[in-house]
Amino acid sequence: MSHYPEYLYPWQSSPPAPPLPPAPAPTHPVVPGHHGDLRRLRSAYRRLRRVATLTALGYFTLFLVLSGFAPGLMGGELPGGLTTGLLLGLCQLPVTLAAIAVYERSARHRVDPLAAHLRGQSRRRRTP
Repeated sequence: MSHYPEYLYPWQSSPPAPPLPPAPAPTHPVVPGHHGDLRRLRSAYRRLRRVATLTALGYFTLFLVLSGFAPGLMGGELPGGLTTGLLLGLCQLPVTLAAIAVYERSARHRVDPLAAHLRGQSRRRRTP
């Protein structure tokens, strides 16, 4: 026979705490669609990152694959004394700059308006 009450285990020193009361309902109004706006903003940023990354790294990967598996193509002579490999290597800078320009333009036209809209909503909600 144990000297502990039946609701206590030997390692407990006191009875269990009573359950907490339910949380009160929020007093501030919930803006409908607010979470959907955040989801659209996140997906727009994700799309921008993917397009810019795949453009720049995809071109570089193509250059590396051609260098490794098509040396005859990359060593081919072009007019002006350039090789195909050198020309493709020199084109990496314009491709990267184009990826940056497309990223910036897309951000300005698609992402920035969403962010400004959300910023305006949060300011309106904070001011009484």
